[in-house]
Amino acid sequence: MILSIIAAINKNRGLGYQNRLLYWLPNDLKRFKALTTGHTIIMGRKTFESLPKGALPNRRNIVLSSTQNLFEKAEHFYNLKEALSACKEEDEVFIIGGASLYAEAMPLADRLYLTEVDDDKEPSDVFFPAVSHKEWQEKSRECHSADEKHLYSYCFTDYERKRP
Repeated sequence: MILSIIAAINKNRGLGYQNRLLYWLPNDLKRFKALTTGHTIIMGRKTFESLPKGALPNRRNIVLSSTQNLFEKAEHFYNLKEALSACKEEDEVFIIGGASLYAEAMPLADRLYLTEVDDDKEPSDVFFPAVSHKEWQEKSRECHSADEKHLYSYCFTDYERKRP
């Protein structure tokens, strides 16, 4: 199994504010859908609750929560270790948020798919962990200018963990 993390972050590593994403970037949403469709996605309870229509279609949705809840069209596990054990046969599993889950999964991850937004002004109250270039190697970077649908320029940047 390959464990991947996918997120959109700003220059300050900001992820969100008041349980909402900081940016509405249609191309980032298209990329997210293209990468995660057909795979398992793991998220925390607040991330699941922030999804406008609940569980994302055409994906195995797993929600981590310390309390037993009925997450419609999603599986529930109490912790990341349990969830990953249930995903051993999967080819690629994506961690999609929130901040504490990103921090917990970072030491275990094999790949990072980041949308790096060229902004440092939006207020943030949750942040992505630092990406150490001692541990991570940039594999690709595709940058785009701001346009009528995207208020900020941004780059799709993919990293792989450096292996000894």
